[in-house]
Amino acid sequence: MPKARAWKDALYHEFARVGKALASPRRLELLDLLSQGPKSVESLAHELEATVANVSQHLRILAQAQLVQSQRSGTFVIYRLAHPHIVALLHQIQAVSEGLHAEIREWRQACLSDRDALPPVTTQELQQLIASGDVYLIDVRPAAEYAAGHLPGALSVPLPEVACHFQHWDDSRPIVAYCRGRYCLYAQDAVEILRQHGVKSRRTEVGVWEWPGGAPVE
Repeated sequence: MPKARAWKDALYHEFARVGKALASPRRLELLDLLSQGPKSVESLAHELEATVANVSQHLRILAQAQLVQSQRSGTFVIYRLAHPHIVALLHQIQAVSEGLHAEIREWRQACLSDRDALPPVTTQELQQLIASGDVYLIDVRPAAEYAAGHLPGALSVPLPEVACHFQHWDDSRPIVAYCRGRYCLYAQDAVEILRQHGVKSRRTEVGVWEWPGGAPVE
């Protein structure tokens, strides 16, 4: 076999290892969850409503493709993304998929857009509100994800606690909720809870990785 052909075959074999590891809905969701911060196998299994054994098997495949890394912390094994570029890859897969498949756009319309009384707050709007200090920006993800990285000035208000906090806020300031990004329902759920209590609020699709600069704010 000519040297150039052998080199090409070896090269694309390695590319295919990554593609093969990504060829699973579960593994794509695991990478999405890990983009929010390191998590234990047990935490990931709870999020996916799957067994620890099943999630561990998927994580081993991702680790073999060098997409995730792990370390032991006491009795737990903690996983994290192996490189920030993996987040960009995941977002590209999502964007291309939504552009090609009408089913995804229809799902977003049904599950998100149709529930919005007001359009989501854009990145530019949110930057202006943060700069003015005239907003309660609430991060409704789990507290551990907030600790791993959050938007500037954000308050940690996990979704189950939303109804307990708004009584202490100045009702003249707008409330904007954010969560894990474009395909997460937490922010929409938080807005609905607040509106049920007569509190005006909006959501944004901006997450820590959508923020200008592309990296979490510690």
